[in-house]
Amino acid sequence: MLTQHAFLSPLASRRTDQVVVSTMSLVRAWGRLSKHELDFAFADSAMGHAQSLALGIALAQPQRRVLCLNGDGSMLMSLGSLVTIAQSRARNLLLFVAQNNTYEVTGNQNIPGAGAVDFHEIALACGFPHAFHFNDAREYESHLDKILHLQGPVFISIRLEPGAEPPPNRKQSEDTPYLRGSIADSAHRLRAALSSE
Repeated sequence: MLTQHAFLSPLASRRTDQVVVSTMSLVRAWGRLSKHELDFAFADSAMGHAQSLALGIALAQPQRRVLCLNGDGSMLMSLGSLVTIAQSRARNLLLFVAQNNTYEVTGNQNIPGAGAVDFHEIALACGFPHAFHFNDAREYESHLDKILHLQGPVFISIRLEPGAEPPPNRKQSEDTPYLRGSIADSAHRLRAALSSE
């Protein structure tokens, strides 16, 4: 199993101009590592739809890579979106699923099928041309450069240790800047950043 840091830190160090859509337990952790204007925290009441938003961005911005940092609980809520993503053939979309088998931000309750669901095999069955699963940090990092340059859509599940991230609060006191303000504010900032290039 990887720690959350062992998952996100190598990704952050390789990040260039990709849009990164993160959700639930990953939003604050990603915000500690990245202060990029193309970061978008898709959390709050939108659980289960981050990968669909990321697909929309990827289709609207085919010249730019889009990374979605999703959770396993969120992925379970919208498994059908994997079929839509695979059939879209969005060559610039990479979907990461952090698999800690819990709903972390609400208290680490087990997700349905905890430990039995194989997201990697589900993605392949849905038609993803590339799907990977990692539970070892060194193996993950050794493959990451190649994965980031594959033609998508690409699916990557990462087996993580359960963490203890609280839910985002969207208040000005939030120590992660891109979590301050509403989700609409975040959407306007992302749109402005994409339009300015």
